[in-house]
Amino acid sequence: MGLFSKPIKTLDDLFVHTLQDIYYAENQITKALPQMIAKATDAQLKQSFELHLQETRNQITRLEKVFQMHGQPVKGVTCQAIDGIISEAQEIMGDVSDKEVLDAAMLSSAQAVEHYEITRYGTLIAFAKQLGRNDCAAVLEENLAEEKATDKKLTMLAEGKVNRMAA
Repeated sequence: MGLFSKPIKTLDDLFVHTLQDIYYAENQITKALPQMIAKATDAQLKQSFELHLQETRNQITRLEKVFQMHGQPVKGVTCQAIDGIISEAQEIMGDVSDKEVLDAAMLSSAQAVEHYEITRYGTLIAFAKQLGRNDCAAVLEENLAEEKATDKKLTMLAEGKVNRMAA
């Protein structure tokens, strides 16, 4: 339990905590993506990051809707996992001088973020359904579908071009 979060005693408490976790994570992602957009040299990668930034903003709005639907205040809790993934991405971006390798590194980091988000949304959907909150699950499923689609696009971009250019 974090310093400012309430104890987790029930599945509902865990659902709310996980919702707060992904809310924080999505907000951190909106702060990190502009730097990646600025550094990306591959036009398709840059466009993918720009699209995902807009999607992430929409996902935050949906999360706020879920908080409201569930009668909870909108708030995030520090997510050490996303902070670590973003920190590692920034460190790698600072270490790479070759622009094609940099694109591959950023794409790889973006996929690490996507995979984290996919696990969180999958968990939240399962919790929501168990709690009888199919309404919340339906909203969260929209976010999960976008995350999976983004991951698929990034994989295709990596395998089809970016990794080959970095080699």
